[in-house]
Amino acid sequence: MTELLSNYVAGRWQAGNGAGTPLFDPVLGTELVRVDAGGLDLAEGFGFARETGGAGLRALTYKQRAGLLAAVVKVLQANRDAYYEIATANSGTVKNDSAVDIDGAIFTLGQYAKWGDALGDVHALRDGDAVKLGKEPVFQSQHLQVPTRGVALFINAFNFPSWGLWEKAAPALLSGVPVIVKPATATAWLTQRMVRDVVEAGVLPAGALSVVCGSSAGLMDQLQGFDVVSFTGSADTGAVIRSHAAVAQRSVRVNIEADSLNSALLLPDAAPDSESFKLLVREVVREMTVKSGQKCTAIRRILVPAALYDATAEAIGAKLAGITVGNPRNEGVRMGSLVSRGQLDSVREGLEALKAQAGVLYDGSQAQLVDADPAVAACIGPVLLGARDADAAQRVHDVEVFGPVATLLPYRDLDHAVALAHRGQGSLVTSLYGADEAALGRAAVQLAASHGRVHVITPDVAQAHTGHGNVMPHSLHGGPGRAGGGAELGGLRALDFYHRRAAVQASPGVLGQLGLAQA
Repeated sequence: MTELLSNYVAGRWQAGNGAGTPLFDPVLGTELVRVDAGGLDLAEGFGFARETGGAGLRALTYKQRAGLLAAVVKVLQANRDAYYEIATANSGTVKNDSAVDIDGAIFTLGQYAKWGDALGDVHALRDGDAVKLGKEPVFQSQHLQVPTRGVALFINAFNFPSWGLWEKAAPALLSGVPVIVKPATATAWLTQRMVRDVVEAGVLPAGALSVVCGSSAGLMDQLQGFDVVSFTGSADTGAVIRSHAAVAQRSVRVNIEADSLNSALLLPDAAPDSESFKLLVREVVREMTVKSGQKCTAIRRILVPAALYDATAEAIGAKLAGITVGNPRNEGVRMGSLVSRGQLDSVREGLEALKAQAGVLYDGSQAQLVDADPAVAACIGPVLLGARDADAAQRVHDVEVFGPVATLLPYRDLDHAVALAHRGQGSLVTSLYGADEAALGRAAVQLAASHGRVHVITPDVAQAHTGHGNVMPHSLHGGPGRAGGGAELGGLRALDFYHRRAAVQASPGVLGQLGLAQA
């Protein structure tokens, strides 16, 4: 039998008591490792993290905890090659796609280390300025933020086993809050290996970082009032988490990132030979194919002026035709596989649902695979759909196909385009392409209400912009409505989730002794 990966809880490595769930190479179909969390004493694990890990982290200042993040960065960089091998084997990603996950995680950790270092040697953060509570400034109120005295539970998705851990862990550990991560089973190997390397390097206090691989059964039951939980996944599972007694009765703080039908919008001033048109086409193709479209931020709906519908379809299709699909170990392959045959079935099912209201403009689903057996590999080429009546194609605004699939939709005018974007019912990101800065500015403000991030691309930032789907630690990651209503990252704002606010009412002299840094 293949190796059974251990869990790290209560300060020690522990194997589950079952045979384990196998993890497979989604291209070759071979079994890689197994995971199991059966029989773990979760109460002990959460208690150890909460008490020992929390105390160890809170004893340090923000500057010192920033130093811990910097030390973690060095550990991950030293083992980077091994992570790439695991990502190729377990996630089926080509090297560039693995970099989005692995190097993106390392960059995010490093950025929070820099921000935390600037906070200095303090244990609490100032939240605004002190205000007087009477006529004279002798008695004032100062709001502050202190680390919550609980544990942060991360229930993560399969598509980013590296970044999904560290983009959450960076602000949590910097805040002084211990982390327990439950990675998605299908791709848990990379998360487990990273935790193992960090634990064995001894760079974090005991109990600061734990990992549970396998079933999530019982994890939510362990949460107490000062704990927090962050979930990334489906809206249905998110609803279950919100209704759990830990949240509904014990007031555990929850952050959820769920389904998102993100859009890209080409403004009316664009023409088929314009730079804005080319930028949209380039970004759509990239977002459809990076990680085989398995990104929560990927472009799912493409909104263009009705007069440019055919030209856009032709241009996107021409670029998609050059995408080679198959075994990521082959240097000629640009797009690897989905994470599993189960995910492949889900994508095919979603495609059929959309085809009921949208036609096929480019079909790469039956493309010949490179160095891969279509009967075994979880590979599918990109598919561009289109619906000339964007208002009537309701499923396009409701159904997210989590793979290399996007739908082209025409609009009448900019107001119509904005209305169509809003029909995503809350999205993580939308991107705008055009040269009219005034129109772009107005559209960005209109779209902000239903999107967590508005990515505006003009020709002058063609070489500088970070990408529609690239989540940077400097900007908020999250979105309202069906996107989950949560918020992650956004610089030091991400620390808010792991802190508790309080007001201290005292004389200016006492307030001056609180030792606060500006958040």
